[in-house]
Amino acid sequence: MRSSATRKRIVYVCQSGLIAALYTVLTVFVGAFGLASGAVQFRVSEALCVLPFFTPAAIPGLTIGCLISNLLTGCLWQDILFGTLATLIGALGARMLRKVFWLVPLPTVVANTVIVPFVLAYAYHMEGGLPFLMLTVGAGEILSAYVLGIVLLLALKKYERFLWVE
Repeated sequence: MRSSATRKRIVYVCQSGLIAALYTVLTVFVGAFGLASGAVQFRVSEALCVLPFFTPAAIPGLTIGCLISNLLTGCLWQDILFGTLATLIGALGARMLRKVFWLVPLPTVVANTVIVPFVLAYAYHMEGGLPFLMLTVGAGEILSAYVLGIVLLLALKKYERFLWVE
């Protein structure tokens, strides 16, 4: 019989892996339609950034999922590094704000709105300037991370005792 600590570690790793895989699949799928990168981004996978509300295993899961997604979609090294960092910051912030339900998606929106436009401007040399890129990335994050994220949060909240066993 496995110890309780071993069981918890196994569940943690499995949850992280599933979240990473789901983030990657959603990003690559949406990327096939040209929506996951560029000045206007609508990464449906960003809705998953509310999952730290339920489990700390979502933090490495989201981070690894973003890293794998950025590698698979051919991002430049700056995007791989700083885009993944933005996701990590958002996931950590979501976990810290889990007591304030409606604010859970906010760190993801803020981190991506601040970090990603610099990558777009300086690594990809996208035109429009930082304020424009912050506006477009921010709008995409509000739709994907906040609106879809809250919808996902509300949907999963009903079933959390079945989904997030420890």
